[in-house]
Amino acid sequence: MSDDDASGGPDDGTNAPATDGLRPLTRKLVSTPSHDDPTAAGDAIESWLRAETDAAVERDDHGNVFGRTGDPDAPTVALVGHHDVVPPGDSQVETADDGTESYVLAERDGRLYGRGTADMKGAVAAAMCALRDADPDGVELCFASFVGEEVGGVGARAAIEDGFAPEFAVVGEGSTNYSGEGVTDVVVAHKGRRASTLVAAGESTHASIPEKGENAVYRACDAVDVVRDLDFPETTVMGERVRGSIAVTEIDGGTAWNVVPDRCEVTVDERTVPGERAPLERTESVEGVEWTVDQDLPPMACSDDAFADAVLAAARDAQSGAPEHVVKPHATDAGWLAEAGTACVICGAAETGEAHTDTESVSYEVLDRCYRIYRGVAEDAGAFV
Repeated sequence: MSDDDASGGPDDGTNAPATDGLRPLTRKLVSTPSHDDPTAAGDAIESWLRAETDAAVERDDHGNVFGRTGDPDAPTVALVGHHDVVPPGDSQVETADDGTESYVLAERDGRLYGRGTADMKGAVAAAMCALRDADPDGVELCFASFVGEEVGGVGARAAIEDGFAPEFAVVGEGSTNYSGEGVTDVVVAHKGRRASTLVAAGESTHASIPEKGENAVYRACDAVDVVRDLDFPETTVMGERVRGSIAVTEIDGGTAWNVVPDRCEVTVDERTVPGERAPLERTESVEGVEWTVDQDLPPMACSDDAFADAVLAAARDAQSGAPEHVVKPHATDAGWLAEAGTACVICGAAETGEAHTDTESVSYEVLDRCYRIYRGVAEDAGAFV
C-alpha cells in the first residue's frame, strides 16, 4: 500500500482511508517557503484548485486565493485558512548552493514535520480537498486562503473591505487536544489582543535637585498602579467562560543615572474577550500620561448556535472521541470575520503548543479527520441554513 493510500496513523474509529491526494498536497504547500513572501504558496494553491476542482477560482490583488462551488445564490459556507507562516527556525530551512531556500520536511510516526504544517497549511490542504469532493447541501461552498494572518490579518481585512462576507465560516486554525488527548474540538470563542502604550511626560532636571522637575518614571508607575487594579475582562459564550488578562510587559524611561527623566513608556498587553474591554483610559487620570492603542486584534464569538452545533455534530461523526465546544486563547482571522458579521467557528488539526515551534508538526490522521469534518459541514448544511 502506498503512503498516500495508507491510513496515516492509529485508527480513529471511523475506518476511513486517507483522503485522496491530501498528503502530497500538504507536503507541496509546506515545502514552499512563505514567511517573507507568500506568492509561491498562493501560486501552488491556485494551480491545484484549477487543475483538481470544478470550482470558480479567483486570486485577488492582495494575494488571497478563493474557490467557490455550489449554488451562488444560496448562503455561503466558507472554509478559511492562511498560507503565510512565521519565519522558520534554523533547523527548518536549508539553503542550496545557489542561495535558494527551501523548508525541511520530515515524516515519522504518522506525522509531517516542518514550518507551517500545523499553522496552518495542513488544514488548508484538507479544506482544498473538501472543496473538491463535497456536494454542498443548499449552500455555496467557498474556500479562502488569506495572506498576512501572521502580521495582523492583513489579507482577511483586505478581503472583507473588498466585500468578502460569507454567512458562515469554519476557520481551520488549531482546535485539537483542547478537551482531551486526540480529540479535535470546535472553538466557539477566542480572545483578542489589544496592545497599548502609556507615555508619561515629565520635566527633566539634575538628579541632585529632583524637586525642580517632574519625574516621568514616577508618573508611569502611578499609571501602572491603575493597570494593576483593573479587573480582567470576562464573558460567557455558549456556556463557555472566556476570561481575558491585562499585563504590563515593558517599561522604558530615562537617559542617564544623574538626570530626572522627562519621558517614560509602558507597554500593556491586554487579552480581550467578546464584548468587553478593560477601561485602560483610566490611566489618563494620572497627570502627564497619554494612552494610545497600537494594535487591536478582535476576539471572536460564534453568533449562531445552530451552526456551532452542526459543526460539532460533523466533528463527532468524524472521530471516535467526544469533541466539545471550547475556547481558544489566541486571536485568529475569525475575529475579523466575526466582527464583519460572519458566524464563525474554528476547527483544525493543529494541537496546542505546536504552532510557531522549531519542532512544528501535524498528524496525517487528524488532517483526514478535518477533511471529513469540513466536507460534512458542507453536505449537512440543512441543519443550520
